[in-house]
Amino acid sequence: MPFCNVSALQKGVDAAAVDNGIKIFYQTYGRGPIKVLMIIGLAGTHDSWEPQIRALAGTVIPNNEQSTPGDRNSDILDNEGRGIEVCALDNRGMGRSSVPTKKSAYTTTIMAKDAIAVMDHLGWSKAHIFGHSMGGMIACKLAAMVPDRVCSLALLNVTGGGYECFPKIDRQTLSVAIRFLKAKTPQQRAAVDLDTHYSQEYLEEYVGTKTRREILYQEYVKNISATGMQSNYGFEGQINACWTHKITQADIETIRKAGFLVSVIHGRHDIIAQLCHARRIAEKLYPSARMVDLHGGHLVSHERTEEVNAALLELIEASKKNISPCEWTNLAKESPGWISIWIARSRTKPEGVSSSLSFKDDFLAKLQVFLVYFIGLFSVTIEYTRRSIRSLRPVKVGATQA
Repeated sequence: MPFCNVSALQKGVDAAAVDNGIKIFYQTYGRGPIKVLMIIGLAGTHDSWEPQIRALAGTVIPNNEQSTPGDRNSDILDNEGRGIEVCALDNRGMGRSSVPTKKSAYTTTIMAKDAIAVMDHLGWSKAHIFGHSMGGMIACKLAAMVPDRVCSLALLNVTGGGYECFPKIDRQTLSVAIRFLKAKTPQQRAAVDLDTHYSQEYLEEYVGTKTRREILYQEYVKNISATGMQSNYGFEGQINACWTHKITQADIETIRKAGFLVSVIHGRHDIIAQLCHARRIAEKLYPSARMVDLHGGHLVSHERTEEVNAALLELIEASKKNISPCEWTNLAKESPGWISIWIARSRTKPEGVSSSLSFKDDFLAKLQVFLVYFIGLFSVTIEYTRRSIRSLRPVKVGATQA
């Protein structure tokens, strides 16, 4: 099995976080001089990238499972001469990778160092870095830490972390959240995952005599049953990584100065990662970034596979041709509005922004943070109360015998 012992390769990481035994599972596909590292999101495994792996590498058969030279040659031909080798990994806390028990062992910085260790293990000096959701957060940290090792950066359905991880508050999202917390079986988890990952319009489309929901449900149950439900340690740890994630202004400047091209790809109907947060990241990375918003949900890479694959291949080709950031971007130079101004944490009032507008920025942003905190506190209180009541239930005692 292809594992990377990250504790043997990482440097400068707290020993408690490394845990002196963390192994990251990965698979490689295809062969060629172009290297692509794919980092999946929360509760996902490496094979969630399958539609993109097939398009980039020309095969979904891992290199270590190809037994004959004929297999390898067919991969190169299927790759349409692009010569791309893809590596997809399971983040710590999920799949076949190690599951640390300490919440402090999960941050996007630590997980970025896991990914760098995998690159070192493979002998890759540089790679195109593609990340989805939490994987996009990890990819951002990796790009800021080792910008000289990044050929290009693709961020799919990503946010800036922290309160931006909190989904849009409406009836549908609250229902999904409650069902997600209650899901205990592969069947229950599959049902809620569909509503989390795809737009409702897509799920209700018919393919033959069945809706996509019916078809995907069976696939999800099968896959979840095969990989198993994520452990509490892994889930809580990865949630912690998302909640504590933060891209600093220094990180932004490092990525911009590195000069590599960036694609921010997002589904307009994503109920988990809101489009406005992804667009804000793209705007901060101007002129290196291009914004690609598609008609899809959180798993836009599956819902709009052809468009996403085309965007990723275009990013690789543009990087090969050394297209300048100014030619690449489709964003305007000007700031889009007062929300981005406040989020950018400018300590001085920007030109053209009135004092009343600055007050409005500050008030609304603080109100949003307060609501997120209040709802989170309320949820924790309800869960604590529920567990307390359960522990106080009277124990049934059988009748004593004379």
